[in-house]
Amino acid sequence: MSTFDEHCRESIALFGKPYDEVHLWLDEFHASAQYKMRHRRVRHHEAGIKEAIGLFGEEAGPVARQHIISDLKQEGWTEQDPFPRDEEHYVRIGLF
Repeated sequence: MSTFDEHCRESIALFGKPYDEVHLWLDEFHASAQYKMRHRRVRHHEAGIKEAIGLFGEEAGPVARQHIISDLKQEGWTEQDPFPRDEEHYVRIGLF
């Protein structure tokens, strides 16, 4: 799993800033007993990106997408696979 620091370093390299608030928000449910690693199903999809844009502004969209792609690749997802649309789709395509 990519750590918070790894996500922030990647954002600095790609976008010029760490965008820590976006990464913290995307992974907010990681610490919950209900989700843990399955927290990704909550916000790691297109609907989550749209929500991030609503909360943090347009520049948060590419940052959130890169965070999600980095995490999905750790689960075996490839660029040829469908990008999850929402939580239901995330689960349906077998990502958790």
